[in-house]
Amino acid sequence: MENKEVLVVVSKLKNYIKAESGMNTSGNVAPAISQIIRMLCDSAMEKAKSDGRKTVMDRDFESGMAH
Repeated sequence: MENKEVLVVVSKLKNYIKAESGMNTSGNVAPAISQIIRMLCDSAMEKAKSDGRKTVMDRDFESGMAH
């Protein structure tokens, strides 16, 4: 079963987009961003697990993000 809970503070997301671009934010952006966050977290959890750790660290996200 896929988790559909929104993982971001929607008002902060909308404020950021408005401040940076002057654009409005569609209502379906937060769920889309949440799905991206889930995928990044899943990858980071696997990295931590493969390193023998029970703690996800910032470095576990490095391979999943563009630099």
